[in-house]
Amino acid sequence: MFGRPKNRRRPSEARPRLPATNWRSLGLWVLALAGMAAAGCAVSWAFDQPIETVAVEGRFQRVAPVDVERVVKEKVHGAGLLSVDLAAVRRAIHTLPWVDAVSVQRAWPRGLNVLVIEQTAAARWGERGLLNTRGELFDSDERHIPPELAQLTGPEGKESLVAQRYLAAEGRLSQAGLRLTAMRLDARGAWEFDLANGVTVRLGRRQVDERFEKFMNTALKLVTQRAEDIAYVDMRYTNGFAIGWRGAAARAAGRDGGHDA
Repeated sequence: MFGRPKNRRRPSEARPRLPATNWRSLGLWVLALAGMAAAGCAVSWAFDQPIETVAVEGRFQRVAPVDVERVVKEKVHGAGLLSVDLAAVRRAIHTLPWVDAVSVQRAWPRGLNVLVIEQTAAARWGERGLLNTRGELFDSDERHIPPELAQLTGPEGKESLVAQRYLAAEGRLSQAGLRLTAMRLDARGAWEFDLANGVTVRLGRRQVDERFEKFMNTALKLVTQRAEDIAYVDMRYTNGFAIGWRGAAARAAGRDGGHDA
């Protein structure tokens, strides 16, 4: 009589066994990570010391470097080199008059490098305002206006439009040997500008660009040759332009019946 078969487990039914934990290696890893974290904290502490020096660079005519340094130190107020808010420092410097662009960088171990670019005044706006080369009003109450700047006027909010037309016209006129000293846009939308030789050019409200081109192509030569006799040139005529004469030239023109070109 055969005996009972032994109760053998199938290979698939074998109980899984967890790998043995190497506590010594695990402890070493934990110590290593703790050491790295401590070293990182030590390095961060070493570099995040209070800022002591501020180096200011730029080509300064209107902005005083000492004012930039003062604003930076007030904004930093004991902050560390790593924790200092560079964007906030830049915004603070931008509050200074005549500042156009600012760059602020960390300088190890305890300093900041500041680069300041000043505004470039392209024209005056009204009596005491200044426009930059982008047509932006960056100062509305400037006491010391550069005398060589042209004076632009127009309705509130039209600063950029007037500045753009001025810059375009000024470049063309300068090439022709004339200097533009004033440009005006009135409330009705009519344009006119003054030249350094005393002549006023009226462009009106419509077809302003076309009328300016007509002035450059037809009236410019006469204005250049007889500026002392001309008070204004009116380009608001479909087939030509009108001349307003001065003094003796005006009396002579009156006897001749005027001059329309």
